[in-house]
Amino acid sequence: MENFIEITCKNNNTIKTYERGVSLESIISDQNIKLNYSILGALVNNELEELNYQLYKPKTIKFIDISNEDGMRMYIRSLSFVLIKAVKDLNPKSEINIEHSVSNGIYCEITEFDNTDTSQIASDIKNLMQKIIDKNYPFIRKDLERDKAIKLYKKHKFTEKLKLFKTQKKFYSSVYYLDGLVDYFYGYLVPSTVYLKVFDLLSYENGFLLRIPKKTNPNELRDIIKQKQMFNIFKEYKNWSEILDVKSIGSINEIILSNKESELIKISEALHEKKVAQIADEVYKRRENVRLILISGPSASGKTTFSKRLSIQLKVLGLKPIQISLDNYFVDREKTPLDKNGEYNFEALEALDLELFNKNLLSLFAQKEIKVPSFSFETGKQFFSGKTLKLCKNNILIVEGIHGLNPQLTSNIDDNLKFKIYISALTQIGIDNHNRIPTTDNRLIRRIVRDYKHRGYSALETLKRWDSVRKGEDEHIFPYQEEADIMFNSALLYDLAVLKMYVTPLLEEIQQLEPQYAEAKRLLKFLSYFVPIKSDEIPPTSILREFLSGSSFIY
Repeated sequence: MENFIEITCKNNNTIKTYERGVSLESIISDQNIKLNYSILGALVNNELEELNYQLYKPKTIKFIDISNEDGMRMYIRSLSFVLIKAVKDLNPKSEINIEHSVSNGIYCEITEFDNTDTSQIASDIKNLMQKIIDKNYPFIRKDLERDKAIKLYKKHKFTEKLKLFKTQKKFYSSVYYLDGLVDYFYGYLVPSTVYLKVFDLLSYENGFLLRIPKKTNPNELRDIIKQKQMFNIFKEYKNWSEILDVKSIGSINEIILSNKESELIKISEALHEKKVAQIADEVYKRRENVRLILISGPSASGKTTFSKRLSIQLKVLGLKPIQISLDNYFVDREKTPLDKNGEYNFEALEALDLELFNKNLLSLFAQKEIKVPSFSFETGKQFFSGKTLKLCKNNILIVEGIHGLNPQLTSNIDDNLKFKIYISALTQIGIDNHNRIPTTDNRLIRRIVRDYKHRGYSALETLKRWDSVRKGEDEHIFPYQEEADIMFNSALLYDLAVLKMYVTPLLEEIQQLEPQYAEAKRLLKFLSYFVPIKSDEIPPTSILREFLSGSSFIY
């Protein structure tokens, strides 16, 4: 029996004996494993692996499809490789940059096409992508010694990959081949091109939009949502990175290894401060009408620090901002709506006393004094402690919360009295020009650090809550982001290089038995690309201080 191993498959709750060296593909065939969609990979002892992975020891496996977050990432990476190959096949001189997510797709820019008709270019590329997919080319992964990989990247003029791997201390680098085309990808790919059945490519703004499947129904494409403001904020951040000559993680690493991180921090913070001041100037221009500033954004965007920095800039202009907390307007516990599991849904708009909130706002704008409510989270009751509020000349209210941009929150208030701000951490730089950094990763890493430092939660507890947090954002925040008068990008170019030192030991504590182990491993691999920066020079007013410590603001 020495040549045999026991494999536990969680998809059908079976334990079966196989010869050592059996592949995951062979197990699928032997046990006739069926999922709702094509099997793309597997979690082996809670660690993601490709289907050609061979097993030599007893393992517990769970096969995944595109409905799984890891499966969706594998799908998008593989589809991106097909896009890169199609572009190169059409015009070998062309370069493609896969930049960021917007409008429910992936925005890309392509250079060196003679044809100026971007719609025709998109159609030509899409048709060639479909031909590549139909030929069922395999994605072949090879591990190369570091020096050989660097020579390969130099030969193919992968400038940003060269910067990245020259700053890494690793023996090997994995590369992928697709019908002779070589590239590097952060994370695994699907077995072959035929798995990529759902996609589209359209002309979009200055480039192209790669459309991808829905999370809820992967047989259909995600609906295109116009996000003009979101696109513009990405463009602004890209301009910032060009000011600093930073295009990728490799560029940041070079700056750090050259002992120039101090300038990187100072310029990044100065760009933030300049933008906050510009937003304050816009409010001031409308000071005759605006009485209410509404701030919204997803988790770990830095909303609280932003609102405090904005308050300072408004005071410089002679305005007198006052912050109202939506937490004081929760309804009594028995009136709180329930979610589908019968639990209290504190994130629902109906969990707030909208009638009282709007009534108080109208009274304040009419120069009347109000009794400010309070809420006891211990008793679940709203109460009044005797605190009152009345607006004086040049006072302006600031309300920050997930429902800030939802029109129903302030349905009784004239829109002319409102100034709406959306804030998020929208990372523009990539690992390289073919591997983007999801904005959610930036926020998740921030939140892990903050939850540990300020709330006493472990990284495991934060990861367990993250899906629920994301669902709340999808429901209550993202649908209203284009309602904003202005957007603020709270990402900093040096953000993740600093957070790496804090979050790495927290992620390393997560044990392999936990389902969140695969996500921890993925984040650790991602963070391994960064050369770390110490936090000493981060100013006390920085948004990053909200997640670390040492802020001069009182939270």
